[in-house]
Amino acid sequence: MPQFTNVSYCKECLELDENFADIIVWIPAGHGTEQEEDMLTIRRAVFTLILTVLLWLFLISFWHQCHFKPLSTLWRDRNNEVGKSTKNCTELNDDCVMNNSVEPGAVGKEHTYGPSQPNILPTIYVITPTYSRPVQKAELTRLANTLLHVPNLHWIIVEDSINKTLLVSRFLQGIGLNYTHLNVKTTRRVRRAKVHLVPRGMAQRNLGLRWLRDTFGHSAADHHGVVYFGDDDNTYSLELFEEMRSTRKVSVWPVAFVGGLRYESPKVNKMGKVYGWKTKFSPRRPFAIDMAGFAVNLQLILSKPQAYFKLKGVKTGHLESKLLAELVTLSDLEPKAANCKKGRSREIKTLLWADVPVASEVLSIDEEHAFGPALITTDDY
Repeated sequence: MPQFTNVSYCKECLELDENFADIIVWIPAGHGTEQEEDMLTIRRAVFTLILTVLLWLFLISFWHQCHFKPLSTLWRDRNNEVGKSTKNCTELNDDCVMNNSVEPGAVGKEHTYGPSQPNILPTIYVITPTYSRPVQKAELTRLANTLLHVPNLHWIIVEDSINKTLLVSRFLQGIGLNYTHLNVKTTRRVRRAKVHLVPRGMAQRNLGLRWLRDTFGHSAADHHGVVYFGDDDNTYSLELFEEMRSTRKVSVWPVAFVGGLRYESPKVNKMGKVYGWKTKFSPRRPFAIDMAGFAVNLQLILSKPQAYFKLKGVKTGHLESKLLAELVTLSDLEPKAANCKKGRSREIKTLLWADVPVASEVLSIDEEHAFGPALITTDDY
C-alpha cells in the first residue's frame, strides 16, 4: 500500500497526522462561496427581469382596458345576430337638484349601449337603483329576465357607488338590453342618518331623472315614453309594462304585499277617477302610493324640471306623494288593472308583487287583512 506524506502549505494548509494515510486536497478559502454567490446573483437578476416584464404586461393591459374601452356592446337577438351601437359619454358633475346635494366627484359618467329601436311604441324607461350585496347579481338577473321580454324598453340602472363596479358593468354588457349605466354615491351626511329618516336609493333615482332631462330636454317633443321606478328586489308581470305604456300623465295600480297589507290600491269611483287610497300607512297623504304603484309620462317629467325626490324636509313614506304632488292632481291619475278592481287579488298579485312568500288561498279584492311582519318588504331600494 503506498505511503503518503504530510502536506503543508504555509499556515493555510491543514496538518496531517503521521498515523493517517489520507490525501488532502486544499482549496483556497472563499473560492466555492464566490461561485455560489455568482449563481445566486444571476438567478436573482433573471427572476427580477421576469417579474418586471409581467408587471409591465399587467399595467399595459389594465391601462388599455381603462382608456380604450369601446363604447359598444354585442347585441344578441333571438336569431343570434350581432350588432353594435355607441354613444358618447356625458359627464354629470353638477348636483342632482338644488338642496339635494351629491358629493363632488361622486357622480359617474353615463354609458348607453344597445341598438336604436324603431319608434313604434313609446319607450319605457325603468330607473333602478342598486347597491353592492351578496344577492345583487341574482336579483338583477331576475329583473333583467323580465325586462328582456318587454319591447322598446330602456333600463337606467344607477349604482350607489363612487365608481361603477365590475360586476354590474359586465352583467349589463352581456344581457342584451338597451341600457344606461350611472353611479352616484349617497352622501356621507345621508348615509349616517337614521334609516327611518332618509330612505336609500333617492339620490340614485334623482340622478336617473336628471339623465332623462339632460338627454331629452332639448328635444322633448320628439321623444315619447313612460318613466317607471323599478326596484331590483321586486318581481313584475309583463302585463304591468304593457298597461303603463299608454300613460298620458300618471298611471296607478294596486301593489301587493306592501305596508303590512295584502295589497295597497287606489280607490276608484264609477266614473273611473281616483278619489282615495286603500292603505294602512298614513292614508291621508295626497298620494298614498308605493314607489312601485305608478308610472309617469316622459313629457311630464321633462316639462317639470323642479320635480325630484326631496332628500330634506320630507317625512318618511311621503317621498312618492311629494313627487307626484309636483306633477299632477288627484283627478289626473289614470287607474289601470281594470280600474284597480280586478275580480281577485291573485290577478293583481301577478300584475305586480313584492319578493315575499305568496299565500295559497284566493282572496277577494275587498279584503284588507294584514299578512304580518314576515311578509313585509322593508328594503327601500
